Amino acid sequence: MNKSIDRILLKEDGYYPNHPYLPALVYRQAVDMPTKEAERLFKKNRWSNTWVGGIFDYHHYHSRTHEILGVIEGAARLRLGGPHGQTVEVKKGDLIILPAGVAHKNEWSTDDFQVLAGYPFGESFDLKTGDKKEYEEALSQIPDAPAPAADPLLGENGPLMELWNRS
Repeated sequence: MNKSIDRILLKEDGYYPNHPYLPALVYRQAVDMPTKEAERLFKKNRWSNTWVGGIFDYHHYHSRTHEILGVIEGAARLRLGGPHGQTVEVKKGDLIILPAGVAHKNEWSTDDFQVLAGYPFGESFDLKTGDKKEYEEALSQIPDAPAPAADPLLGENGPLMELWNRS
């Protein structure tokens, strides 16, 4: 993959924990294939429990699993990290990889905007919305989210494995 990868490290803010050390990643123009082919590739690389749809228009995050969002149609402006986070513009072909705890929200999108989402090992996802009461529990769950076995596009030797390596 010769495309660029944006790395975005986000800080916790007392409502949205984000991830203590893993950056969110945006692989630019990396998913250049039909949806079914992308889904097969994600599953081959052990990212499953896939679905196709939009992204909520409110800040939310998953504390027990990481998430991939492959943009299969349209374009959007996403807010990562909660209200004090960072805005990222994405379009068809981009792949967003979110570590557990990273808040995300659709601020604007084209009418045809859709993503193909998936989770490592087909993990089930929880949905947290920044409620102060869920914050401490989320902080304890985020480090226990299973590390992916492979990059969703390029497998065991893909860039995710190096970019998320803590050694």
